[in-house]
Amino acid sequence: MTKKWFSIGMAGIFFLSLALRFWGLGRFNTLVFDEVYFATFGNNYLIHKPFFNAHPPLSQYIIGIGIWIGSHIPFWQEQVNGLAGSLLTPWSYRWINALTGSFIPLVVAGIAYQISHRRSFAFLAGLFTACDGIFLVESRYALNNIYIVIFGLLGQWLLLLALEKQNKKRTFWLVCSGIAFGASAATKWNGLWFLLGAYFIWITAWLIRLVQAFYLGKNKQVLDEFNVSDSYRDGNLKLNAVQTPLQKLTQLNVFQMLFFLGIIPAFIYSIIWIPHLQLDKRFDFIKVHQEILKFHLQLGGNTPDVHPYCAAWYKWPLMTRPMAYYYQTALSLNEPLPVMGPPLPPGTAKVLYDVHAMGNPFLWWFGLASLLFLVGIIVWQFVNFLVKPKRFSAAAPICIDTWIALFLVLNYLANLLPWVEVTRCVFIYHYMPAVVFTFLAIAWFVDHCIRSYHLYLRAVGVTITFIILVAFVFWMPIYLGLPVSPDAYKLRMWFDSWI
Repeated sequence: MTKKWFSIGMAGIFFLSLALRFWGLGRFNTLVFDEVYFATFGNNYLIHKPFFNAHPPLSQYIIGIGIWIGSHIPFWQEQVNGLAGSLLTPWSYRWINALTGSFIPLVVAGIAYQISHRRSFAFLAGLFTACDGIFLVESRYALNNIYIVIFGLLGQWLLLLALEKQNKKRTFWLVCSGIAFGASAATKWNGLWFLLGAYFIWITAWLIRLVQAFYLGKNKQVLDEFNVSDSYRDGNLKLNAVQTPLQKLTQLNVFQMLFFLGIIPAFIYSIIWIPHLQLDKRFDFIKVHQEILKFHLQLGGNTPDVHPYCAAWYKWPLMTRPMAYYYQTALSLNEPLPVMGPPLPPGTAKVLYDVHAMGNPFLWWFGLASLLFLVGIIVWQFVNFLVKPKRFSAAAPICIDTWIALFLVLNYLANLLPWVEVTRCVFIYHYMPAVVFTFLAIAWFVDHCIRSYHLYLRAVGVTITFIILVAFVFWMPIYLGLPVSPDAYKLRMWFDSWI
C-alpha cells in the first residue's frame, strides 16, 4: 500500500467513524445507562455541586468541558432535559465523547504501523477497530470507557515513537507517554493495565536480550575454536540488529522506566485530582481513595442476583453476555420517541429501540482465534528453542512477527488477567482495553493472508474482512438505537444470553 492510498484510507476510516458517532447523537432525550452518573458529574463541576465519585475524575472533567462548549453552540439546541441537574441538550453531553471515540481507530492504526512498519496492517487494524459495536456505542454516550482506552493506547503508541528517537526527542516522547498512561489511570484504575502491558513487554525484551547474550558468548567460543571468519560473525551474531521499535526496548534502563513510566504517570494522576478535591472538601487525597475502594468492595458478588448483566471475565472473550444500555418500545414509528417509563407488555410493541453494548461478534471471535494463533507461535518458538541443539544461529535476532505476537499477547493478558481476582460485579465493557489487541491480531492475520502468494490464503483474508464488515452493518441498528421490528430484533439476538 502506497503512502498516498494509506493516507486516503485512514482519512476515510476517520470520517466514517465521525459520521457513525455523530449521526442521530441526540436521538434519546434522556440519560442512557451510566450517563445518569457521568453526565451528571460532568455538569456538577460546572454548577459547583460537591459529590462523591466512585472513579477518578478525568473523564467527568472532559464531559463537563463538552457540556460547557455544547451549551454555547447556536445549533442542536432543540431538545433539552434537566436530568443531569441543568437544562441540557443530549447533544451537549455526548458530542465530545463522539469526537474522542472517532480517533481510537487512528491510534490503533498508529500502533500497528509502529510495531510492523507495514501500512496494510495499520490500515486493516484501523478499519476493524472502526467496525466494532461496543466502541461505537460507548462513543455515542456520556460514558467513560473510551477515555481509558484512548489514553492507554496513546501511552503505548508514544512509547513506541520514543524508541525511534534519540536524546531530547526520545525524552520528549517518553514524557508524553507517561502523561498518557497517567491520564488513563485517572479515568479508571484499570487504566493502569496498559502501563502494566508496557512493563511486560519491556521485561520480556530484556529477558530475550540476556538469553541471546548468554548464547552469543557460548557461540563466540565455538567460533573461535573453529576460526570462523569475521564476516560470518558480523552477518549472523549481531545482537543489536533492529527492525522495529520493540527491539529497542532494551535501550531503556530501569531508571528511565521508573521515572518516565512510573513517577510521571503517578504525578499526572495526582494533580488531576486537584479540581475535584477543591470542590468536594469532605475527603482528602488518601481518604477519597479509601472511600472509592470501599465502594467497589461493597458492590456484591459477580452474579445476576446483584445485576442482571453481571458477566465474569471468562465470559467476555466469546461475548456470551453483552448488555442493553437502553430499551424502549412503541406501537408505531409515528409515536413520539419513547424515553422514559417501562416497555409495553410483551406482544404489544410493534417497534423496538435497543442500544446494545455488544461487540461485532465475528470481529471478536476471529480476533480471539488470531490471538490464540499468536500464542501458538510464541509457544512454538519457545519449545523449538528448548529442544533443538544450540547452533551458531541461536543468538540471531527474533523476527518481527514474533515481536508483534509478544506485544499483542502480553498487552492482552495485562488487560485481562487482573480481572480474574476481582469478585465484584463486572460487565462486558471492562473487556474493552483487552479486546482492542484482538483487533490488532486479526488485522495481522488478514494482512498476512492478503499479502500471501497463495490464492486460497488471499481468499481467506478477503472473506474474513467481508464477514466483519457485513456483520457490522447487520448489527448496526442495535448499536445506533434505530427502530426495528420485534422480528428484526430477535434475528440479531442469536443467543438467549444476549438479551
